[in-house]
Amino acid sequence: GLTAALLLCLLLGLVGIVGTVVSLTRSPSGPTTATAVDMRGNRVTLDPGLVPVPPSKSRAIDSGQGRLIVPSVGLNVPLGALDEVDGEITPPGFTSAYLVRNLGTTIGKASSGTVYLVTHSLRGGAIGPGNYLIDVDRGTGSLAPGAIVEVSGLRYAITQSQSITKAQLPHAKTIWANTPGRLVLITCLQRSEGGPSIDNMVFTGTLLPTK
Repeated sequence: GLTAALLLCLLLGLVGIVGTVVSLTRSPSGPTTATAVDMRGNRVTLDPGLVPVPPSKSRAIDSGQGRLIVPSVGLNVPLGALDEVDGEITPPGFTSAYLVRNLGTTIGKASSGTVYLVTHSLRGGAIGPGNYLIDVDRGTGSLAPGAIVEVSGLRYAITQSQSITKAQLPHAKTIWANTPGRLVLITCLQRSEGGPSIDNMVFTGTLLPTK
């Protein structure tokens, strides 16, 4: 069957950010039914020796918080949630975006603080939600200023996108400031030449009035 190497990009630590290598396999009969799959149904497996934060510690869920919808790029995925644990944020799945419960604020109090979302992008032929948000060939984000991001029924307008190295991100005080009515959406910026991602793409948005 098809085999490719790809990057489970967002093992995001507030004191350090690590890339994790995974492998992608497809059975000759088509997509697998394994839980760890990308958006095309390909099974995703961690390489031996790589141990992310267990979902039981981060209280991670893959859905139940509404949906993340970005009409301009055709992204529409379930919204789950997780906790930052010991300075690390580890989305467990490859087909959802995740609210970070214990940073910023909650959806219900979005006007009073920053809503943080994280999601994976992948390489080697695999597709995660974050792949919709990046232009690998140009090394940029794919959301222009003004692009609408819908988060569990809330609407944000993108104001900025920036790439930042994984080493710098934990120390970027403006990103981690709990600012009223703000969205921060983070994924990995994959490299056109391949190989492990060394940068994150960070999008910020402003909450729009409810219609």
